[in-house]
Amino acid sequence: MNESASVAPVDGSTAAVRSALTEHRAPDRLVVARGLFTGPTTRVKDDLYARIVKGRAHRERHVVHLEKGATVDTDTYFGRFAASYYQRWTTVTDVTVGFHHEAGGRAVVALRGSDSGGNSRILATTEIDGSGTATLSAKLDAYLDGGSLWVEFTAVDGPLAVSELEWTVAAPSVIRPAAIAICTFNRADDCAETVAAIANDSTMASGIDAVYVVDQGSDHVSDREKFTEVAEILGDKLVYLRQPNLGGAGGFTRGMYEVSGINEHANLILMDDDILCEPESILRMNAFANVTTEPTLVGAQMLYLMNPEHLHVSAEEADLSKLKAGRWAAGSRHDINLIKKKQHKRVDAGYNAWWSCLIPAEVVAQIGLPLPMFFQWDDIEYGIRARAAGFVTVTLPNAGVWHADFHWKDRDDWAKYFSIRNSLIAAALHSDFDAKALSKMMTREVTQYLVSMQYGLAYTMIRGIEDFLEGPKVLEDGGQAVLASIREERKRFPETVKHPASNIPGVRNSDLVTRYAGFEPDKSKLDLVLAKRAANQWLGRTQHGVASIPVAEAHWWHVSLFDTAVITDASQSGVRVRRRDKETARELTARTAKLMKRFREDAASTQRQYRDALPQLTSRENWARLYGQ
Repeated sequence: MNESASVAPVDGSTAAVRSALTEHRAPDRLVVARGLFTGPTTRVKDDLYARIVKGRAHRERHVVHLEKGATVDTDTYFGRFAASYYQRWTTVTDVTVGFHHEAGGRAVVALRGSDSGGNSRILATTEIDGSGTATLSAKLDAYLDGGSLWVEFTAVDGPLAVSELEWTVAAPSVIRPAAIAICTFNRADDCAETVAAIANDSTMASGIDAVYVVDQGSDHVSDREKFTEVAEILGDKLVYLRQPNLGGAGGFTRGMYEVSGINEHANLILMDDDILCEPESILRMNAFANVTTEPTLVGAQMLYLMNPEHLHVSAEEADLSKLKAGRWAAGSRHDINLIKKKQHKRVDAGYNAWWSCLIPAEVVAQIGLPLPMFFQWDDIEYGIRARAAGFVTVTLPNAGVWHADFHWKDRDDWAKYFSIRNSLIAAALHSDFDAKALSKMMTREVTQYLVSMQYGLAYTMIRGIEDFLEGPKVLEDGGQAVLASIREERKRFPETVKHPASNIPGVRNSDLVTRYAGFEPDKSKLDLVLAKRAANQWLGRTQHGVASIPVAEAHWWHVSLFDTAVITDASQSGVRVRRRDKETARELTARTAKLMKRFREDAASTQRQYRDALPQLTSRENWARLYGQ
């Protein structure tokens, strides 16, 4: 039975949320974006919000002050209005930008627009003087393939202050109820900060009817002083729940389970606990979802937490034939500096990860809840399943949150088990599932790990494939048992352990010589090179001594040249020591061969099992059982 609690009494808080999660009367105009001029923290550069094009100006969160002769515009990541996305996916036909001004002389304001190639044009202008408000409007009729809108302010004859900037559109007949669900596991401080960011933006929070915090850890968020303060601000809107650790899948699904059980027309916004939250992005996602032509999943983009001006990718899709997620959708930009480069083209997403993603309750009503996969691929599978049922995903530019950079996490980790197992489940459910091609591809990947002396990673992948073949029963407990077992099983492989660079077991500092990789082999010859490396590893035709290899150089075709390699961990906090082990390689090679024969024989029947079990696995009854209700 799970432990369940709330900051306020559970019954009272739940009753208040049930009352609040109803359709709301629409305003005359719907605010779809606000003009902000600095970020939520000094870690974020102001140029992501507004640019000082000429002269001197001072930027604050909601106000920008221009000195005489200065020009400031919002042709920035958070400053632009996503015209192309509104024209393509919503009922909106025109947009108005309004603001309050305090001008000490004549000033000029221009509303500008761009196209898919980034070419800009002036759409409207106005002159202002003194105190008051002003508006400019534009039709959304020339942006299908791309383009944005922004405003440009020039203080001509004196200083100018601009505040209360809002982009508004014609409101729908009613406003959908909205809730946020945050899943957390032993990141109490991070989670408290994220909830505080929501609570402290009163304008945004006024459009949110409930905030669910699903705590699956042993270090409880409710024990934090900041969370107690936030609870007082949010009042009955806050619902705090504790449950067993069912991974991100179980935590996020709890929010979907609760909200969709109250109102089938609600917007539910899923958010990671450890993001740096930009509350404005929540407002923009929710507003966009209120004016789409049909219920639509709306995702925020991921910006890098350690490099806050960098975009991860414009939009993502998955290649199920290769079991690969995070593929760049056509036209996407990847790892760009958002201050130097912009996203002009409209990009269509296959799914959006759940660092921040809005899901309409209508989707849950039609396709069910997510699969109890624990984590990895749960959000991807759900996005694919939703699209197959007719619900598209839109990854909205100019709505982003900062999330931990992926390339700082080492891939030799227990998470590989869930990644391979769950990718196979997703492929079984949503693709032709070519067993011969998949077995060949997976054999190649395991072999690359073996020649790289990553025996633990090869073993982890093998275990994931084996459990996939066990069928839907592996999902019965939501992943709790296998999480513990795979962590324990990996301990037999020495190279899975991270060591401080100052104290590497069995290696002297004087033994280490840095070895950089040469040119990558020709793609047409990769399999031949892999076979040669495997043979040389088997025969001991490797370079003796200890090679020190930076993580960026740790390609299989390079590491496999050596007997012993000290590899920098991707986190840059230590190193891993890989040593050639012929007997372990023999054991895992034989196990792989046997497994792939079984995979080719059983893939079709296993695929049918998962497809047959999908309705039960994603049902409210199954999740209620996992939650102990």
